[in-house]
Amino acid sequence: MNQKTETKAAQKVWDPVAWGLPLAEIKLLGGRLQAFWERLADCFTTATRDTSEYALDVLSGLLRMENERNFTNVARTAGAAPQNVQHFMSHSPWEAQEVLQTIRSEIAALPRCQTRSVLILDQSADEKAAARTAGAGRQYNGRLGKIEMSQVGTFLAYANDGWWTWVDGELFIPEVWFQHDRAKERKRLAIPPDRRFQTKIELGWQMIERVNAEGLPFEWLCGDTFYGRSGWLRRQSDEAGLQYCFDVPVDTLVYLTEPRIAVPEKAVNKGRRAVLPRVVSAEKPCEARVVAALKDTTWERLEVRNTERGKLHDEFHARRVWTLEPGQTTTRAEWLVLRRDTAGKIYYARSNAPAETALSDLAWAKCPRVFIECANRDAKTDLGWDELRAQRYPAWEHQLALTILAQWFVAETRLDWQTRHPHPATLGAALGVPTAELPPLSVANVRELLRAVLPLPQLTAERATGLVIEHLLNRTASRKSRLNTAGYKHSLL
Repeated sequence: MNQKTETKAAQKVWDPVAWGLPLAEIKLLGGRLQAFWERLADCFTTATRDTSEYALDVLSGLLRMENERNFTNVARTAGAAPQNVQHFMSHSPWEAQEVLQTIRSEIAALPRCQTRSVLILDQSADEKAAARTAGAGRQYNGRLGKIEMSQVGTFLAYANDGWWTWVDGELFIPEVWFQHDRAKERKRLAIPPDRRFQTKIELGWQMIERVNAEGLPFEWLCGDTFYGRSGWLRRQSDEAGLQYCFDVPVDTLVYLTEPRIAVPEKAVNKGRRAVLPRVVSAEKPCEARVVAALKDTTWERLEVRNTERGKLHDEFHARRVWTLEPGQTTTRAEWLVLRRDTAGKIYYARSNAPAETALSDLAWAKCPRVFIECANRDAKTDLGWDELRAQRYPAWEHQLALTILAQWFVAETRLDWQTRHPHPATLGAALGVPTAELPPLSVANVRELLRAVLPLPQLTAERATGLVIEHLLNRTASRKSRLNTAGYKHSLL
C-alpha cells in the first residue's frame, strides 16, 4: 500500500458518514429526543395536571448526566424545582405500566421483530443503606456475591439481532414485608394495598403473561438456572404454548428413555400398598453432566452470533430426554441442550421445542441470555439505575419506566441510523475486518453525542448562590413547620 492509498484509508476511518454518523443527523439529536418524548407525553398526565415536562427533565438527565442522578441533581440540571421532580417521581399517580405498554407496542410494530426475538428473565440486586426503602431487606446480592441489605428487582429483557432493552420489571418484596405489624410502613411507602407476596418466579411469569397478552412477538423464552430449576415456570410456559430454553444446573436429573409410571401392583418391602403413581420401570435418572461424558454424545461446532471479539463458535449437543418434577406423576419430553465453549466448560439447558427442531436453532436459543446482562449493564452503568435513592414504591416503578424509556430511545436511534446510514464496504476494507463485524453504537456513544448537542449547564456563581438560598428557604420552611407543631403540642400540656 503506497502513501497515497494509506492516506485515503486513514481519511475513510475518520469519516463520520462512513460510521453512519453524518453531522447533520447528530445536530438533530436533541430534536429527536424532544419528538420522542412528545410521542409518550400523554402517559405522564394525571387527572388534575400535566406533569410530562418533568418526565423530559428526568429522561434527559438520565441520558446526559454522568453520575449522582438523584432527583435533586436531575432537577437542578434541568432548571426545575427539586421538590416538583421529587413529587413527580415519588408521589404523582401516573402509571408506569402505561409508559411500558406504549414502548412494547412500538417494538411490536417493527417488522424486524417478527422473527428471531427472545424474552429473557433475570433478577438484579442493588445495595441499600437501610430497610426503610420499599422491598429492602437482607437478601442475596449477586453483584456483591453475598447476603446484604439490598433491593431486588426482577426484569424482562427483549433482544433481537444484536440490540436489546428491558421491557418490564417488578420489585421483589420479601415475605416479611407483608406481616401485619408492617402495615403502616407499607402505607408510608405507598406499596399497593392489594399487593401480596409473590416469589421472583411468580413475578417473572406475571411479566411474561403481560407482554404476551399485549402481542409482543418473540420466539423463545430464556433465563438462567434460577428460572430453569422451576418446574412450575416451565409447565406454565408449556401450557401457554410458549417455547423456552432455560439454563439448568449440572446435577439436573433426566431420563434417557421414557420411564413407565404407574401405581405399583404390590407392596414394597412388606409395607403398606402404594396408592400413588411412581416410576415402576427399570430406568434410572442421570445427572446432566453424565450425559456430556457418554460415548454416544457427539458434538457439532456451530456459529451462534456476533460478539465484540468476533463470531461466537462453540460446540453443541442436544438429545431428547424425559423429566419428572417432584410431586408430579407424569413425565415431560424435553430437549437437553449442551454447550461446550472453547475453554472446555460445559453449560446445560432444557427446552420444550418440538422434537424436529434443528440443533442450530437449539444452539441459538441457548446463547442469548448475555443480552439481559447487557441491558442490566446499560441501565446501571450508563443510565443511573443503581443511583436511585428514593424510598417509596412508586419511585421504583417510575424510575423503571424512565430507565426503559431511555434504553428504548437509544435502541430506536441506533436501529434508525443503521437502516438509513449503513456502513460502506470500504470502511471494513480500510480497517481489515468484514463490514458486518464493525461494532454498533453503544449507549455511552449516544449519550456522548447527546451531551454535545444538549450540553450540561455550567454552574455560575449567581446560580450556585440561588441554589443555596433555595435550600436554606426549604430548610426554614421545614423548621417553621416543626416549631409550629411543637408549639401546638406544648399548648396541649
